[in-house]
Amino acid sequence: MDVRPFWLAGQAATGEDEIIVTSPYDDRVVGAAAVPTPEQVERAVAAADAVRRTAAALPVHTRAEALAHVSRRLAERAAEVAELISAENGKPLMWARAEVARAVSTFRFAAEETRRLGGEMMRLDTEPAGEGRLALVTRHPYGPVLGITPFNFPLNLVAHKVAPAIAVGAPVIIKPAPATPLSALLLGELLAETGLPEGMFSILPLPNERAAALVEDPRLPVVSFTGSAPVGFMIAERVPRKHVTLELGGNAAAVVLADADLEWAATRIALYANYQAGQSCIAVQRVLVQDEVYDEFADRLVAKVKALVTGDPADERTQVGPMVSEQAARRVEQWVREAVEAGGRLLAGGGRTGALVEPTVLADVPDDARVCREEVFGPVLVLRRVASVDEAFAVVNDSAYGLQAGVFTTSLATAFRAAKELEVGGVIIGDVPSYRADQMPYGGVKDSGMGREGLRSAMEDYTYPRTTVLTGLTL
Repeated sequence: MDVRPFWLAGQAATGEDEIIVTSPYDDRVVGAAAVPTPEQVERAVAAADAVRRTAAALPVHTRAEALAHVSRRLAERAAEVAELISAENGKPLMWARAEVARAVSTFRFAAEETRRLGGEMMRLDTEPAGEGRLALVTRHPYGPVLGITPFNFPLNLVAHKVAPAIAVGAPVIIKPAPATPLSALLLGELLAETGLPEGMFSILPLPNERAAALVEDPRLPVVSFTGSAPVGFMIAERVPRKHVTLELGGNAAAVVLADADLEWAATRIALYANYQAGQSCIAVQRVLVQDEVYDEFADRLVAKVKALVTGDPADERTQVGPMVSEQAARRVEQWVREAVEAGGRLLAGGGRTGALVEPTVLADVPDDARVCREEVFGPVLVLRRVASVDEAFAVVNDSAYGLQAGVFTTSLATAFRAAKELEVGGVIIGDVPSYRADQMPYGGVKDSGMGREGLRSAMEDYTYPRTTVLTGLTL
């Protein structure tokens, strides 16, 4: 069996143990990842700490070209990488290819932003005491970054930790999800081709229970975590003196108003409630439909959900694949059963075979059901009638989460109102909340986290401003 090495300070290495990776669809063995020993983890952290000043001093062109190289190489190996993502994650090939394309863009955007991250000059003679003085504000890395990444986007969410770190000259250590380490390790191959200094990156597939020591290590002053809210906030509480960024969960709402294009809205919501088997924190979960169009829209939506092709992720026709494990699928099945027992109506789906959950539509579910209040993270959407824009926006905001929301409307006034009133990190007008461009600021409020991804935003999160005042100048 192929055992992929991990990356220790930029060098391929093997340990004394390994993680066996199996397909969520049919349990076949996909590969294995070598697991570092505690001593090897210590070497990785020590190397990152030792190289931090060299990394910060790397010329801009060196950092930018390393990122551009990874972008080019990912594009060249796109078919291979997509097949690997699909095999270890269970993601249908159509979505795996989309993820690779996004990662190609993520590294390209990072290369571009590296060249734009300069500084700001401020004249200080706006007051008499500042005559002859000029301030230069530049950004500098806090130090090595620990990136902890989830299983649902095993390549692109790693890219969103690695690329901004390299862009600002910060060493980075990645702990990928144990269920899906192979994509991250393949990315390590491409990083190793760049000639970055030893210690600039390490990719360490570790069991989750071994992550605490890394989180608490004072030599890693930045922790960037993507995952569940309970784990994320526990990290923040354990290391209050560190700079922690959290990209956490959501129960994203899509609002469909009476003036919307119902066919477009039904098509997009059906697909993006179920893409990645619903295992995306911005997958559509709650659908709030204005009374006047509710019945017509519900009919359209249910028909489109039932038409989705579910099954083998390696089949070119498949749109909805398995969840990451049968255990995860059983949890979603239980939540659906609870909603129905509480009075909800099942309009589509609800069944499960192994890790495959049928795309599911629920209606008339009580507001306190878990499928409404918590993050399902599965192929389930809940329909709800609303009488007005006021009620729709109030329901969107009645959530512990605030990641993104989508509003289907043709009214410019309503669009601006949504942007002002919705308590979320991103408002998508005329489309699903699942839309994300990798260069835009991305993140949430409330239990959806703190900090932002999106290259420039993450680069700012990984750095602090330093002000240099020049004196005695003729301005």
